[in-house]
Amino acid sequence: MIRVCALVFSFLFALQVQAATLLASVDRSRLIAGETLELTLEIEDVTQFGKPDLTPLQADFEVRDTRQVNSLKSLDGQTQANTRWIITLRPRQSGTVQVPVLHLGEAQSQPVTLQVLPAEAASDISQAPVSIDASLDADSVYVQAQAVLTLRIYHSVSLYDDSSLSPLVIANARVEPLGESRTYEKLINGVRFGVIEMRYAIFPQQSGALSIPALTFSATSADEPAQGDSGAARGKQVRVSSTPLPLQVLPIPAEYPADQPWLPARSLSLEERWSPDPAQTPTQIGDSLTRSVILSADGLSSAQLPPLPATEVNGLRRYPDQPQLREEVSERGLVGLREEREALVPTHSGALELPSLEVVWWNTREQHVERTSLPARGLKIEDNPALTADTPASVVNLENRPLWPWQLSTLLLALTTLLGFALWWRARSQPAVMRAAQSGPSPRTLLDDLKRACQANDPQATRQALDAWARQQPETLAEMAARFVPLSDALDGLNGALYSESGQYWQGDELWRAIGTIPAAEQAQPSAAENGSLPPLYPK
Repeated sequence: MIRVCALVFSFLFALQVQAATLLASVDRSRLIAGETLELTLEIEDVTQFGKPDLTPLQADFEVRDTRQVNSLKSLDGQTQANTRWIITLRPRQSGTVQVPVLHLGEAQSQPVTLQVLPAEAASDISQAPVSIDASLDADSVYVQAQAVLTLRIYHSVSLYDDSSLSPLVIANARVEPLGESRTYEKLINGVRFGVIEMRYAIFPQQSGALSIPALTFSATSADEPAQGDSGAARGKQVRVSSTPLPLQVLPIPAEYPADQPWLPARSLSLEERWSPDPAQTPTQIGDSLTRSVILSADGLSSAQLPPLPATEVNGLRRYPDQPQLREEVSERGLVGLREEREALVPTHSGALELPSLEVVWWNTREQHVERTSLPARGLKIEDNPALTADTPASVVNLENRPLWPWQLSTLLLALTTLLGFALWWRARSQPAVMRAAQSGPSPRTLLDDLKRACQANDPQATRQALDAWARQQPETLAEMAARFVPLSDALDGLNGALYSESGQYWQGDELWRAIGTIPAAEQAQPSAAENGSLPPLYPK
């Protein structure tokens, strides 16, 4: 019981420590002296009240502004409260400056290191109320490598929010915006300027000279009103343009391997992840191992990263997923990531080895070919008692294994196939619709009954036998009487005997002779039984 209480107490204490974490982050870690940055403090512990203690910042920073943002978010049916403090800071000195540890009740943040570059010499920026400056991080780059264009708009006057910037379009180059625009302040020659900063990643697609065109910024100044036609004070329209910049694009170096994809990058890395980790969890035949290989390149987009070699190992079945491509924005530009995930299922026991992976790329900082690789990975596969698998260490002797079970099943399958084929062949010779078998006495028996009734001169029995015989004929009595006059006369005599007092004197010889001499019809007609009607009692 004591042990259970201790575990529960430790768990609650861990949750409290985790909840009491104050997260600190900055919008940028590199800046120039005189510029401002934004420090964000975030906490998800609703039990913490008040504001963070910002006193430790006074030594190295000028605290310009502080604002608080409260938000609620729902995740898996649970609502979490979140509080952020966004603090605008201006470093007091250049060099390496550290944001110190800050406290909010029991919660505390981690220190953040900043790199503050010395301020550049005063320029014409301080002379105009609105100006624009464009710069490249390098004067020359290799073809398909990244060049970062930084555009800064300085304004010492307030601007309305109707500002606009012309789009950056470059022939024979691909342009990618590097995140959202950033706003901060900068002190130049004692004048405080607001700065709007935008960055672009440019990937030239052709070697030679490339020109970065001028960009035009338009806005309305709120501090310099001018009288309009209506007499009301309105802001002054401001329009400034940047200077075009030249960029020299270098071709692929001759020493780069011709059989490898061209990858110019500042840095490139390969990372391998496993779930579960075969080094810590025993792996048996039939278990599924998920392997993820992440290729990361600083200075390339994810679309430029090539597919990695497939894992082909005897004894492993491979089930790859679709590669995941994503990009991250850093202080130096774009970072492309390509993640390839595959499920590996061992089918053999023993020691298996995954081959090493190697990626050839060009180091744009040191100007030489580099090779980044993942070392070969050994796997130890154990037998699985629940499965029957082949092992590479032994060869199955087929001569010693009984063959009759599969032979018997093969023979049975062949016999059933032949039987089915014979039934199908027999069915082909049968008509599509079988003629229904006639029920009752045969036509010969009915004809004999009619003959006896006629010879006995019995009109009632003759009529019954005549009707039964006629139902088996292809024609009705009316049809036969219509084309054979003797039969018609004989039927008139029979009908007269049936419905008159002279019936006892009727002679059936005439009817029998007429029945026996009926000529065959030229074309068979449907019988009375088929059309569902009986012959009329008094044929005309």
